[in-house]
Amino acid sequence: RALQAELDEASAELDRLRQQQAVLARSDQVSRAANREIQQELAEREAEIARLRSDLAFYERIAAGDGPRKGLNVHSAEFVPQAAGSWAYDIVLTQDLERTAPSRGQLRFTIEGVKDGQLAELDWDALHQRDAAPAQTFAFRYFQRLEGSVMLPEGFTPQRVKVQLRGPDANLEQALAWMQPQSRGDV
Repeated sequence: RALQAELDEASAELDRLRQQQAVLARSDQVSRAANREIQQELAEREAEIARLRSDLAFYERIAAGDGPRKGLNVHSAEFVPQAAGSWAYDIVLTQDLERTAPSRGQLRFTIEGVKDGQLAELDWDALHQRDAAPAQTFAFRYFQRLEGSVMLPEGFTPQRVKVQLRGPDANLEQALAWMQPQSRGDV
């Protein structure tokens, strides 16, 4: 009888310890999940802060009007690969704050690069895969972001983009190195 009582007590203690272990395991699981969520949210916040800092630097450059540029300027031209040879572009145009009249006109660009070991240049029509592709219009006072997509042929390695701006008071051709953003927040 004493042995049975001892066995019952040990069995009850074992059940209690198993329940305690299950509670601790679940608590650990919940803590790990919460930690992952916090880490994810922290990473998202850091990315948002980086994007906002980049935007702030961009607006400060526009407001400062420092540097040699006067009037109309191609601030940046970035390309992001999409599916099947398609590339989304993001071109930012700026002009100095000194200029009070809006700039208006049309944008086209060509992409220079290498295909089959030879230098190659793809014009606006080739990039849009149609003859007489309409130019992209712009009208802005301080800055404007123009977005769209183009097709690059397979085996073409882009190196430089030449942006042409034409309009009543816009006649500019500016070459920029081919750029792909590190993250979508880059400007």
